[in-house]
Amino acid sequence: MIDPLSLIHRYYPEDNALRQLLIHHSQQVARHAQRVAAAHPELSLDTDFLYRGAMLHDIGIFLTDAPGIHCHGTAPYIIHGRLGAELLRQEDDPEAEALARVCERHTGTGLTAQTIIERQIPLPPADYRPETLEEQVICYADKFYSKSHPERERTYEQTLQSLARFGKEGVSIFQHWHALFG
Repeated sequence: MIDPLSLIHRYYPEDNALRQLLIHHSQQVARHAQRVAAAHPELSLDTDFLYRGAMLHDIGIFLTDAPGIHCHGTAPYIIHGRLGAELLRQEDDPEAEALARVCERHTGTGLTAQTIIERQIPLPPADYRPETLEEQVICYADKFYSKSHPERERTYEQTLQSLARFGKEGVSIFQHWHALFG
């Protein structure tokens, strides 16, 4: 079983601003996902997996160029999920593939091949939308937190507004999730 903090410390060996930000943000998402699971026992969510997936969903950010959040890599930030998925797929663990899918499916409310082509996102055109309930809960929880403003939690209304700039489909998906998980 993959230990998220050990993996984070492997890829983020220095106790610096980026590692602290990643852990803080990931813990925020994990706590939110755990609250969803506690509030909705009827969903039978795997709480251990929710924790590991939430803690690792952004593992690939160090490879990206986003200096505002201490990332000094070379890749565009929009592909950090795919980069994280590639890191996890290198792990010799039966759970690695499921955790990799969490990484690559959490951008926005998920990316479609059509969106990737239309917006010229440097990813292979494919469907990167959350499928399992756990993937959806982690993606949902992530939308309430920004690494640019780690000190605050967005409200539902602020989250809708943030998603609206990317189109109505993402807003609709988030509203559906909120009806299920909120």
